[in-house]
Order: sequence, then C-alpha cells, then structure tokens
Amino acid sequence: MENVLLINITLIFAVSIPVLFFFLRLKLPSILGFLITGLVLGPYGLGLIQKVKEVEVLAEIGVVLLLFTIGIEFSLSNLMKIKRTVLVAGTVQFVVTTGAVFLLAVGAGFAMEKSLFLGFLAVLSSTAIVFKLLQEKAELGSPQGMTSAGILIFQDLMVVPLIVVVPYLSSTPVTTGQSIWLVLAKAAGLVAVMLAAARWVIPKVLYFTVKTRSRELFLLLITVICLATAWLTHAAGLSPALGAFMAGLIISASEYSHEAIGNIIPFKDAFTGLFFVSVGMLVDVRVVTHYPLLIPLIILIVLLIKTVATGISVLVLGYPIRTALLTGLYLAQVGEFPFVLAKLGLDNRIISGVEYQVFLIVVVVTMGLTPFLMMGAPHLAGALMKLSMFGKPRKLDVKDDDAIRVYDGHLIIVGYGINGKNVARAARYAGIDYVIIEMNADTVKREKEAGENIFFGDATHEAVLEHAGIHAARVMVVAIADHAATLRITKTARGLSKELYVIIRTRFFQDVQTIYGLGADEVIPEEYETSIEIFSRVLSRFMVPRQDIEKLVGEVRSEGYEMFRSLSIGDGAINALKVHIPDQEISRISVCPGSYIDGKTLSGLDLRAKYGVTVLAVERDGAVIANPGGDESLRSGDMLVIMGNRANMSGQAQLFNEGAFCET
Repeated sequence: MENVLLINITLIFAVSIPVLFFFLRLKLPSILGFLITGLVLGPYGLGLIQKVKEVEVLAEIGVVLLLFTIGIEFSLSNLMKIKRTVLVAGTVQFVVTTGAVFLLAVGAGFAMEKSLFLGFLAVLSSTAIVFKLLQEKAELGSPQGMTSAGILIFQDLMVVPLIVVVPYLSSTPVTTGQSIWLVLAKAAGLVAVMLAAARWVIPKVLYFTVKTRSRELFLLLITVICLATAWLTHAAGLSPALGAFMAGLIISASEYSHEAIGNIIPFKDAFTGLFFVSVGMLVDVRVVTHYPLLIPLIILIVLLIKTVATGISVLVLGYPIRTALLTGLYLAQVGEFPFVLAKLGLDNRIISGVEYQVFLIVVVVTMGLTPFLMMGAPHLAGALMKLSMFGKPRKLDVKDDDAIRVYDGHLIIVGYGINGKNVARAARYAGIDYVIIEMNADTVKREKEAGENIFFGDATHEAVLEHAGIHAARVMVVAIADHAATLRITKTARGLSKELYVIIRTRFFQDVQTIYGLGADEVIPEEYETSIEIFSRVLSRFMVPRQDIEKLVGEVRSEGYEMFRSLSIGDGAINALKVHIPDQEISRISVCPGSYIDGKTLSGLDLRAKYGVTVLAVERDGAVIANPGGDESLRSGDMLVIMGNRANMSGQAQLFNEGAFCET
C-alpha cells in the first residue's frame, strides 16, 4: 500500500511539472493545471492512477492547510478598510445568487433542501484565481478590484458556516447524528477555548519557541497547532477545516503570523495541489456525452446569474454600471471551496453521483473560462455601455450640481487615491482651481463634507466630463488604477476638447505608446518614475550635486526613459566624491549667483557654530582648495564639500538645499 501511494504521488508531481509549465507559459492559473493533471492521470483519463482514495487523504490535509493559511492571512484591520464592501456587497451577492439558484432549482423540480444546497455551491467564487489575475493585471486598487476583493472575503468567511450547516440539509445525514443546536453549542464552546488559548497560551508558547531561534522547532509547533486543532474539531463532530481556520486566526493575532505563513506556504501549495489533482481524477468526462446540451446550458445559467447578482451588489454600493459589469464578470466562476461542499453533499446523499459529476464539470469549465472573461470584460463592458439602456450615466453620476464649482482654466483630477490626493494638495498650495471626479461613493461623501470640490461620477462618460467643465479646463490628470478605463477616458477627453492638456498616470511602461496614441500629452509610467526616485537618492548619497541629478532626471524623461530601456549604457557624465564616514553626512552644494553666501567668508558664515557642519573643501575652476581657512571668500560657481552629523544635516535641510542658496 505504501509503495502504491508513493508511486502515485511521484507520478502526480512528475506529470504536474510539464502541465504547470505549459499553463504558466499561457498565463493560466496553476489550479487549472492541477485539474488537467488529475483528468489525465485519473481512472476516467489514462487510468494511470486507479486508487484515488489514498490521494484524497493527502488532499484533505491540503484543504486543512489551505483554510489554516486563510485564517493566518485574515486581518481584522485590513477588513475594516473595506468593511462596507464586505458586509453590504458580500451579503447582497450571497443572498441574491443563492436565492436565484434556489428558485430556479425548485422550479426545475428539485427538493427545497437540495435546491438550497445548489445555491450554496454556486455562490462561492474562486479567491485564488481572481486574486492572482487581479495582481497580474495591477487592478487590485481599482474599483472593480476592491469590490471583488471585498465580496471574495465575505465568501471565504461564509465557507466555515456552510460546512457546518450542509450536513443538516440531508434527511439522512451520515457525517453526524447530532442536532444542529448541539453542534452550535460545541462550536461556541470551541470558539471560547480558542479565544482563551489565543489570549493566554499560544503567544507565550510561540515566544519561547522563537527565542530558541530554531526554524525547525517553530515549524513543528505551528504544524501541530494546525493539525491538533483540526483533530479536536473533528473529534467534537465538527469539520476539521473549521478547526484549521480557527487555528489560523489564533496565529494571525500574534506578531509571529508572517513567519508562520512563510514556513507553512510550501506545504500548503504542495498539498492543495494534490487536492485539485484529486478533484480532477474524480471528473468523468463521459458525463458530457450523456448531457451534451444540459451541461453547457447550466454553465451559461451559472455565469449569467453570478454576473447579474454580483453586479447588483456593486450597484447597491453606489458604483457605476461599468464597475458593476466588470466585477460581475470577474466573479462569474464557481470556485475551489465548493469542491469541499460538494464532497460533503455527496457523502450526506444530498446530491447523487451523476449530479456530483455534472457539478465538477461546471466548476472546471467556469474556472477555465475566468482568465478569458477577465481579459474580455473591459471590451464587453465597453460594448454594453454603448447601448442606450447602459450608456446614459445614472442620475447619481452627476448629482449635487449646485455643490460643484466649475471654473475657467481649471484642473480636472480623475481619481482620488494617493496620486489624486497629492495632485489636489499641490493644486491648493499653488492656488490652482480644480474639480475631482471619483467613483467611490464613501470617499466622495467624506471629502465633500470636508469641503473638497469633488463629485461622484464615471469619467468614461462624456456627460460626467462635461459636468466637470472639460471644455473650459486647461489640464486633466487621470490617476486611477483601471487601465481599460484610463484608455476610454483619454479617448473621450481628447474627443471633447482638442486644447485640453491631458496627463495620464499608468502602471507599466508598455502602455505608454498606446495612451499617447489616444491623445494624451504626457504619460507617466509609475514603474519608471519609482526607478528615477530611487536612483536620484542613490546619486545623492554619492555626493553628486543636486543640479547634476536634476539635469540627468530631465534628460531621462525627455528621452522617453530610453536609459532604462536600453540594454547597454555608456559611461556616466557625472563624477562623484565617494566618501563614507560612519554617522556623518557629506554633501556638495553649489554657490549660485545672487545667493546670500556669494561673496561671504567662511568665518563670517560661521557654519560650524550655527549649524554643526564643516566645510571640507572648495572646488573652484577645476581646482580643489582643501581645508579652506576662515578668511576664504566664497564665489559664484564654487562647489562646497560639507560634512556634519547626520542629525544636524537633517535638521538643517532647509538651509542645505539649492533653493536656499540661489535666487530663482
């Protein structure tokens, strides 16, 4: 038996490697690769693995570790940032989706218990796939990314209660003979024990373990906490997955959560891979031949119901129709956790073996379609927005007309995230009139109450841009994380106003030329601007004069960031004094014409007494005056090499910058 299990595991991982490599090259989720591996190796594929039970045992450990890591990653502080999305949108999406599937199943003749169970199966989307694709598309900070994340978090939280409830939907449950009230009482008692352990026991045990600085001991401890808690919940008649999730919550409350998840993730990935492979082995593709029309119809209905239900939940939050459509398409699939529920339903005879097979096929197909749905979602949403029923902005998009001040020659800021706030702050400082367009209703409400000139709207609509006074505006800055919306806004704005100066912030350099082609005047690639800031600070540490750094930065930007894109770079034109003295700062300062130090002597300035700094040298006309005397008179064009304590230099930052020396 042991040899058979070892051979099966070796075969699974060996076949998974080329399959995953192929899927990654196609930029498809690894979960699909594991499912395909199971299809190929399983009894309904090539039949290389006939005994699936042994693999399922390891797969169940994978589910336990998966929920354990979710518990560790679950942060109450992060949840509070999007609590309204999680609670409101998550609840609406859950209720509408479950209710729609329930009514449809009852209408098709299924029993009410089974219909409710089918609703539970359909409502959960794939956290793993959606989060991975959102990260790759750099959309986690976009409206559709934030709403998707909030709804997925709510769904993940609902997994544990569903695991507890599902067995009681069967008239003859086989997983437990206890009443639901007894189970709830046990769950409450277990929660109380876990909370007590999290408060008084686990932190102390982790502390003494960490003090040993033994990685092996720490890994063993968190593994025992995970598996022991799962075993205790199983012994109490509850789901082991519930115990694993609670164990993760205990670890997450400690300061050792990051170390714990770093140690457990490799095991989690391996075992969850086995879980998805085992699911693939269970899929009998021959079922498709028996229901060639029914299965595609079910897939279409599931995608449609979930898209509409999720879209409704996003509209309830006050987001525009476009964001609702995108979020709906992003979460249209059925996810990985319903596999656990489906197996539970099969064991409790809520669904039959054939129904279980149909469900597995629906899940595999919808998960496989997710990358393509997310890729085509902006185009589909754009096409739908052209229809009269979708294309006209909702009244909410342009409400509070009297409260919006529109100027002549003003600035329009699209998006009020970090970049948008900084642009608005700079505009206020410079006395520039501006109008802000934002799609987060909570942000608009909060900032409007604070006196900000902001209104709710989707800037992809002409009417919203006109409401912001685009025909009279001088400049528009687009600072949002949604690439597809950025393209539409750029094109729409240029079509409305040929004189408007359009500045676009984008995440990646590869999008620059596309945005320029749509009519933008300036495109700021975030990844290259970060590089500029980093190398500017590096050069400053090597005592390169500030004016030389700014000259180099200007050249890099004017050449379209060619320096970063070239494979080879010639010798630099800047020579720097490379000196390092512990706890001391060394800088170079130019004496500019008209500055207040021009013509003064070092003794007259008394820099050491007043500012705690020393002039090490004066560079003049290509020569260096080392250790200059107090009667040395400074001239325009001199370069001072100064040294001082790091705290003193930081405290006198206003003095030692170019603006303090030069009359501009």
